[in-house]
Amino acid sequence: MTICPSLSSATLLFSSHSRRWRVVSGGGRPGVVSFSSHSNARILKSNRRTRQGRRGSTCVEEEDEESDDEEVELLHDDDLEFDGNQFCGSQRSPQKDGKVELRKRVDMNFTQGSKPSRTLTKRPNLQNLTSRTTKKGLMDLDGYGQHKTGKFTQIRFKRLIEEMDFDERWFPLIDYLSTFGLKESHFVSIYERHMPSLQINLASAQERLTFLLGVGVKRRDIRRILVRQPQILEYTVERNMMAHIRFLLTIGIPSSRIGQIITAAPSLFSYSVEHSLKPRVRYLVEDVGIKATGVSKVVQLSPQVLVQRIDNSWNSRLSFMSKELGAPRDSIVKMVTKHPQLLHYSIENGIFPRINFLRSIGMSNSDIVKVLTNLTQVLSLSLEENLKPKYLYLVNELHNEVQSLIKYPMYLSLSLDQRIRPRHRFLVSLKKAPKGPFPLSTFVPTDESFCQQWAGTSLEKYLAFRQSLLVTSFAKKYERTR
Repeated sequence: MTICPSLSSATLLFSSHSRRWRVVSGGGRPGVVSFSSHSNARILKSNRRTRQGRRGSTCVEEEDEESDDEEVELLHDDDLEFDGNQFCGSQRSPQKDGKVELRKRVDMNFTQGSKPSRTLTKRPNLQNLTSRTTKKGLMDLDGYGQHKTGKFTQIRFKRLIEEMDFDERWFPLIDYLSTFGLKESHFVSIYERHMPSLQINLASAQERLTFLLGVGVKRRDIRRILVRQPQILEYTVERNMMAHIRFLLTIGIPSSRIGQIITAAPSLFSYSVEHSLKPRVRYLVEDVGIKATGVSKVVQLSPQVLVQRIDNSWNSRLSFMSKELGAPRDSIVKMVTKHPQLLHYSIENGIFPRINFLRSIGMSNSDIVKVLTNLTQVLSLSLEENLKPKYLYLVNELHNEVQSLIKYPMYLSLSLDQRIRPRHRFLVSLKKAPKGPFPLSTFVPTDESFCQQWAGTSLEKYLAFRQSLLVTSFAKKYERTR
């Protein structure tokens, strides 16, 4: 069994102000050939203090990603709603490597002390990734040895020198970073969070950010990444970033998703591939029971599983779901595979209240297990603004029963304002609404299919009706708030 995708050989050329190199593959392993290297990442002695008087650290410590940080949506569900109160508090201590009895042999060289497997020896190329570096990333360089000039004025920088004890030698770097939309408040935040990041020389910062752009990070997301994880300016491309990207490719992450993974969990680069990332993937496969081929999907849905402890959260949720609902282990594994965010939800404030709600509307424990196995995202939906209004509409307007939700749990994830109410009202207005309980299957197809199969009218007519309904609904809500 292997979770390493087969990658065709390709040649990568990466260039930047400070360094040019190429990842090449011949008959053996791909290698990195460096050209014209004339600048090194040099971190000055940390002798400045933050506003709180703490001395800045020059080293990067492993720290679990905070679960309450702003998240990036990787797989879009236009109807799902996030309820922040259900997340557990973050755990900052790094995961300790324990001795794990191997139930399966995963051909990823996850077993400590084992010889490298052929799968990992043949490291994947960064094909389609850093080939974009020369086309996309280097657009941020005005020429070899030059950089874009920002709009961070000397007057504003002087204010930071006076108020925050900034070093005047940092101006070229801050001026460059301002081209990504960073403002004074962002630099103050970086200063207080990890001041040594501002001591990186301009050439090294250019090289690293250009590389990130080349592997798919969007330019507009650079600001968010730097504020959340300023240490990223200190991570070298050859010895750190490329190794982590190879790891993501090895576990099956498509090259087109690499940038989104980095944006969602930028602290990924602060973790050792061998001692932190591989053991966590091994834990997902061997202890949780996720299929090796499903690891890629889990990481894409929730990159935080790579940077947060999951051993305690998995055991507690396995125990809770088993005892509270009588859910079999296989069903719980399916829930985690479909919605790995489940590992981060608070049992007391997130999972338990939603289970109680489903019970209150007449579902048995076995019914709830079926619903959660098919649509685990139900545990992420707001009770007051999502689940309760949809249930009331189901009973009072659609004249349907709760048992219909077991067959069509997707109903709970659809937008009441954007899909459920407009389609129902539209068919009623056309006098084409079926008699008796309104079928939930009408909410499943796309707008085009709905108009063809159910309404028998044009898409434009339906969209105009929906827009009119939304405007009317908004006006009523506005009147109630006055």
